[in-house]
Amino acid sequence: MRVIAGSARRLKLVAPYGLDTRPTQDIIKETLFNIIQADVPGSIFLDLCAGSGAIGIEALSRGAKRAYFVENGREACACIQKNLHTTHFEEEAVLLKQDALSALRHIHEKEVDLIYVDPPYESQTVHDILNALAAEKYVTDNTLIIVESSLDTDFSYLGDIGLELVREKDYKANRHLFIRRALNN
Repeated sequence: MRVIAGSARRLKLVAPYGLDTRPTQDIIKETLFNIIQADVPGSIFLDLCAGSGAIGIEALSRGAKRAYFVENGREACACIQKNLHTTHFEEEAVLLKQDALSALRHIHEKEVDLIYVDPPYESQTVHDILNALAAEKYVTDNTLIIVESSLDTDFSYLGDIGLELVREKDYKANRHLFIRRALNN
């Protein structure tokens, strides 16, 4: 696993051992950043359920102003810290060592531009996180929420919580959903 582009290009990243995290494959990460490349420079980026921190670090490497990494796994947090040190992004990063729902209350930004959510696929977590994000003041009409999920995860509830799907990118085993506040909110 490595940083694909930007100021930290080609630097190797470490990931936690075991099955508790699933690092996003480089080809999928590259596709994702090709889609959002114009939104990253100067952005405030939130990486929820960050795992190794590779997505947030890629955002920093490509010019994000600040990235928040939210992770409650001890080994994963150690990997994030090591990866931030390797890439020299410690000053631009905030690591919140807690569960995603609790951490949302500790983001003190006027607006977060990009939010990446990569929770365990077969859990209620993604619904709970999206529901909480819909109520946060820093999630504005301009905020883009990106969710990595399995291909069969149901998101039919988005309209009920004031969010809407604006784009979807399917891969072999998973997908990225691009979500914004619903225009009628």
